[in-house]
Amino acid sequence: MGSFTGASTGASSAAPTGSSAAGASGSGSGSPAAGASPSASGSASRSASGRSPGRSAGRAPGAPGNAPARAPGTSPGTAPEGERAVTVRVPAKVNVQLAVGGVRPDGFHDLANVFLAVGLYDHVTAAPAGPGAGCAVTCEGPGSDRVPLDRGNLAVRAAELLAAHHGRAPDVRLHIAKDIPVAGGMAGGSADAAGALLACDALWGTATPRHVLLELCARLGSDVPFSLVGGAALGRGRGELLTEVPVSGTFHWVFALADGGLSTPEVYRACDRRRGAAPVPEPEPDPALLAALREGDPRALAARLANDLQPAALALRPSLADTLAAGRAAGALAGLVSGSGPTCAFLAADADAAAALAASLEASGTCRAARATTAPASGAVLR
Repeated sequence: MGSFTGASTGASSAAPTGSSAAGASGSGSGSPAAGASPSASGSASRSASGRSPGRSAGRAPGAPGNAPARAPGTSPGTAPEGERAVTVRVPAKVNVQLAVGGVRPDGFHDLANVFLAVGLYDHVTAAPAGPGAGCAVTCEGPGSDRVPLDRGNLAVRAAELLAAHHGRAPDVRLHIAKDIPVAGGMAGGSADAAGALLACDALWGTATPRHVLLELCARLGSDVPFSLVGGAALGRGRGELLTEVPVSGTFHWVFALADGGLSTPEVYRACDRRRGAAPVPEPEPDPALLAALREGDPRALAARLANDLQPAALALRPSLADTLAAGRAAGALAGLVSGSGPTCAFLAADADAAAALAASLEASGTCRAARATTAPASGAVLR
């Protein structure tokens, strides 16, 4: 396994997107951050990285370079008004292992967090805005009515952070086309932040080095660096210290989407309450799980899926137990709550099994919708 250059830098000043404490949002990240709204986990914006079209901003072994689907109503390099614009496609994630340590003095939790990027995508577009306009954001897609259109949106803060880094005004119009569930435990807000960084960097011609982009990602939130690089990775610290994880082949997943969301800080607090004063072991990655990824073995991976936040998520949303049971009854190799939930993730043996599982889950009435897709997916990609 190899480290992603720059992913560990700038962590001390990072404002986390997900885990315990006041106002943080996002899933699978280490702990609290004041001022981060739970609904910010659904924000996004179309953007670009300064790389040539179709190249990923970092690809782990086994991450496919599928041609990205266009966001509704747009074409590459074209804003709705016909002005020059740039669009970035950014993936959702699933945590195949989320081991949560005790609360640190800074309020975060240390994690052993094994991420897989999956083929559900937001599209973030950055278009020019006049001098002094600042950053404005619009959003479309499922759950977009719950996405903040101000600084509560992590994509807006990403644009402002990049502008401040380069000493320029954050004049830009961001548009987010959502397909990643909002507040669903799949890092939608983090994906949008990574997309906004890349899009604005390309739009403004600031040519930010990749290691600096990763540092800025870590300052925005715990899951944002992984949204940039995609593929598969082990996240340590609060999730922002990334090591590349080798993957062979393709894994087939079905995601059962729920109505509404869950607040990541609330889920972490519930996890802490359930543990009480008992000592919490240091989180460590599961060697058998890493071997299953490396060998491309879905049955071996299914046997090792683990999420320390799942009991807390089930306590807050008991109906998720019915969703998990429906998936198992329909032939899933295994299922778990994705991150802090409420999305449930099911591993299937192959593409046909995934399609049948998605149909069965939708017919069960235990979820709003079910989506079959694959992993690992590439990271943030300039359209």
